[in-house]
Amino acid sequence: MPQLTMTSKGQITINKALREGLGARPGEKLQVEVRPDGGLVIPPVKRRTVTWADLAGSLKRPGQPCLTIEEINDAIAEAGAAAGMAGLDDH
Repeated sequence: MPQLTMTSKGQITINKALREGLGARPGEKLQVEVRPDGGLVIPPVKRRTVTWADLAGSLKRPGQPCLTIEEINDAIAEAGAAAGMAGLDDH
């Protein structure tokens, strides 16, 4: 059974085998449950799968109109033309 050592600051390093068993990655927060007998339970990390439906509307800004692909392409073309003309004015 793996052993963990607690530092004077109360920090515990989880060794590689345990991290892999939990599916934990650096920077992730782990849930820890304390059992009535004082034992600890650390369930495996459950990652939420992001779907396209989750992303729908994520770029919408309140008060801003929704643009069509054609409007976006036109805006890109206008900005590119303006940037190109600005470069010509510098010479």
